Amino acid sequence: MSDRQRTFVMVKPDGVRRGLIGEVVRRMEQKGLSIQEMKLFTIDRDLAERHYGEHRDKPFFGELVAFITSGPVVAMVVEGPSAVAAARQIMGATNPLDAAPGSLRGDLATAITENIVHGSDSPESADREVGLFFG
Repeated sequence: MSDRQRTFVMVKPDGVRRGLIGEVVRRMEQKGLSIQEMKLFTIDRDLAERHYGEHRDKPFFGELVAFITSGPVVAMVVEGPSAVAAARQIMGATNPLDAAPGSLRGDLATAITENIVHGSDSPESADREVGLFFG
């Protein structure tokens, strides 16, 4: 079995508004991942800018920050075998039109800007994001 990992998963404001928190958690747990920590809160601008720091010089940075601070999110530390890759498989491609049927984004999202969930893309990103959101 693969090494156990921790990763960061967030239900974005659109997912919270649409009542999809339980669906996201259910799919993670069905895959064999466990929720180690979870909190519901609204991200402030400072945290949003640090979270999306690698996009600071891109034209969509302001839109990212505005969206992620537009309402409550659910931030989670998820753990299990190959957690980073497993969580990303559950989420599907960033663009819902490219996401496989059966994935969260393939089944439930329609726009790249509001695509329900965020997940770390590497173990290094997971460490950074868990640190940002859970200290």
